[in-house]
Amino acid sequence: MGSKIEKLLIEFARIHRFMVSFLREAVSPPYEFKEIIRQCYEIGWKSFPLISLTGFIVGFVFTKQSRPSLEEFGATSWLPALISIAIVRALAPLVTALIASGKVGSQIGAELSSMNVTEQIDAMEVSGTNPTKFLVSTRIIATTFMIPVLCFYVAGIGLFGGYLSIIGKDDLSMLAFFTQVFESIAAKDIFAMVIRAVVFGFTIGFASSYVGYYSTKGTEGVGKAANSAVVSSMFLVFVEELLIVQLLALIN
Repeated sequence: MGSKIEKLLIEFARIHRFMVSFLREAVSPPYEFKEIIRQCYEIGWKSFPLISLTGFIVGFVFTKQSRPSLEEFGATSWLPALISIAIVRALAPLVTALIASGKVGSQIGAELSSMNVTEQIDAMEVSGTNPTKFLVSTRIIATTFMIPVLCFYVAGIGLFGGYLSIIGKDDLSMLAFFTQVFESIAAKDIFAMVIRAVVFGFTIGFASSYVGYYSTKGTEGVGKAANSAVVSSMFLVFVEELLIVQLLALIN
């Protein structure tokens, strides 16, 4: 028991040191703008096909499943308002974060782990390149920036999927649908979505970079790092979702 507690405390100390190192390198020049842009392209643009399909399916299926409950009360006219609030406030950031945890998290974890195994990180330190600034800071900044961008896109695609689900049974124009959608969305809903997306994006980048950067040596460590990056990112996203929901409930 004592050794387990000691290992846990050492792990917390290493996480704290990793966080401090990231914050220091993120705000101090020189800034790696080219690498940040490249990571934004890798994280954002290359995720669009998967994000598009997932967002459309979520919006379509959620609308389809919500209709029977509203039909019992004769309130199907409220369907656009229901799906708009649900997608914008909760589903869009959560779905985006989970998809990014699987795709982006595993990519970052495996990439940094493979560089650690092949001693490329040690070579960068010897050559005078700061690996924390070039490898870690750029990826965390890119995920923190791109997850909110993808979140807005998922919200739009999800609402479009909901609209296609509605017009399968109702005669509703796109103008009337989106008019009701925007009338139902308040500023606090957009704020809640952005807060979630930023926190989730930072968490995915930080957890994946940490797992990959401190992975064990050997080829087996690469697979473990990729798996641990996905699992830890998803777990933290769910924990943060719970905390953010409670915090927003207190504010409102």
